[in-house]
Amino acid sequence: MSYTEQTVILSDVQGGLDTRRIPIDRAGIRRLRHPIKVIAPNGLEQSTWGFFDLVVDLPHFQRGTHMSRFVRLLGQQWLFSGLDAVKQLAGQAAELLEAHHARIEVGFWYFLHKRAPVSGVESLMDYEVTVSSQADALHRSEQEATMRVTVPVTSLCPCSKEISRYGAHNQRSHVTIQADCRGAVWVDELIGIAESCASCEVYGLLKRSDEKFVTEHAYENPKFVEDMVRDVALALEEHRGVLRYQVESENFESIHNHSAYAMVKGDKTAPRR
Repeated sequence: MSYTEQTVILSDVQGGLDTRRIPIDRAGIRRLRHPIKVIAPNGLEQSTWGFFDLVVDLPHFQRGTHMSRFVRLLGQQWLFSGLDAVKQLAGQAAELLEAHHARIEVGFWYFLHKRAPVSGVESLMDYEVTVSSQADALHRSEQEATMRVTVPVTSLCPCSKEISRYGAHNQRSHVTIQADCRGAVWVDELIGIAESCASCEVYGLLKRSDEKFVTEHAYENPKFVEDMVRDVALALEEHRGVLRYQVESENFESIHNHSAYAMVKGDKTAPRR
C-alpha cells in the first residue's frame, strides 16, 4: 500500500495536556485580513475587507487552542449585517473552540455615497469602523456588542471668529464614537450624529457653489473641540440602543503644530446621582 493510500493518524499536539497549571486569558489570531460583505438595513451591499482579531480563553490543563478553526469560521467572505453578526461570530467561536469566553474584533472601511449640498454631485466618503463582541458561555442572553467609528468633519474656532475683524481659522477634525450597544445600532446612525454635531460635514467632491456653502455654514456654526464631544454625548444619551459610550474629538489645528483634543464618557446603565 502506498503512503497516499494509508490512513495517517496525526497527534493533536495543541490539544494535549499542560502541567504548568497556568490558564491563558486570550489565545488566538490577530490581524487576519479577510473579505467582508456589508449589508445595510435598506438592503444595499458593499464589498470591503478588514482585520480580524479572534481569541478565546484557555484552561490551565490545555496546551494550546486550535488556530485553524478561527479561519474556518469566517468562510470565504464574512457577512456583516449589524451588531448581531459579530455577536453570533463570538458565540460560534466559543462553541467551536469549546471555550468559556471568546472575543471577536473586526476593523474595516465603510463607504457612503454623499451628495454635495448645493450641486448635488455625488462622491464616496470612507469611514473607519470597528465592531467587537465577547461571548460568555454562562451569560449569552446578556451579550453586548461595541461599535467604534471615526468620522472626519470640519470645525471652526469660536474664539477666532469672535476676536477677528474678518474670517476665522478652521480645521479638519476626527470625531470617534465608541458605543456599547444591546439594541440595533447601525453605522450610519453614529456617522450622522458626529456630522450633525460638527461645524460642517466633509465631502469627497465639491463644486464652487458647494465650497461657498460649506465655508459659510461652518462660519455660522463655530465649535470648540469641547463643544463637539458634549453635543455628541447629548445625542447618544437619547439613543435607546446605546448603553455606554466614549466620544473623542481631535482637531488637526491649522494655526498650530499640535492638535486640540477632548474626550467624554457616559454610562447610561449606572445609577443616576
